[in-house]
Amino acid sequence: MVSSQAIDLVKEELPVEQDSLVLSGDVKTGLVIVDVVNGFCTVGAGHLAPTAPDKQISGMVDETLRLAKVFCDNKWPVFAFLDSHHPDVPEPPYPPHCIAGTDESKLVPALEWLEHEPNVTLRCKDCIDGFLGSIEKDGSNVFVDWVKTNQIKVILVVGICTDICVLDFVCSALSARNRGFLSPLEDVVVYSGACATFDLPPDVAKIIEATPHPQDLMHHVGLYMAKGRGAKVVSEVSF
Repeated sequence: MVSSQAIDLVKEELPVEQDSLVLSGDVKTGLVIVDVVNGFCTVGAGHLAPTAPDKQISGMVDETLRLAKVFCDNKWPVFAFLDSHHPDVPEPPYPPHCIAGTDESKLVPALEWLEHEPNVTLRCKDCIDGFLGSIEKDGSNVFVDWVKTNQIKVILVVGICTDICVLDFVCSALSARNRGFLSPLEDVVVYSGACATFDLPPDVAKIIEATPHPQDLMHHVGLYMAKGRGAKVVSEVSF
């Protein structure tokens, strides 16, 4: 296990300055929810779900719910990715997870109501990067179309995992924005309080022949990498 002193040292050497964000509706903002599904968030729901209640993950779900309610009350656009895999298509190095058609690939109970909201776009994805997972067979991109159709200037990104699916999507969105593929998008904002990742201690990792994954450290690293690529990172979102 990585000591708290080591984590504090990393945060000191690799600081992530975080601002606050106030949303009023004056700037067209879209909420992007990444993989807040049972297979990653609900205790005992699958190979990659938490094995016990997890404060960081439950806090992420609570904050995502808070934001989603405000966005839906105001009819602001919401885009939710749902990790969903075919059983015969592996995603190394991860074990089978979030199999399509199972409860693992469904939104957590607190967010199931989003399925019936008219301002919410749901997208099942079969890969880590939601931007790539939004590409259709004809070459179109559901996420790109969502940004353009709603004339979104800012996306607020939340979800799991901070250093994996959230980070990969954020990096791709930033690259697409820089190339002019996401006009009129200007800013990609990551809300740290509504993001989370998983914990895999060294002793458990050794047994299953996986790479150790200290939760607090990798959450920080994910935010650091996102900011380094050009995202804005905020620690507070108010309305």
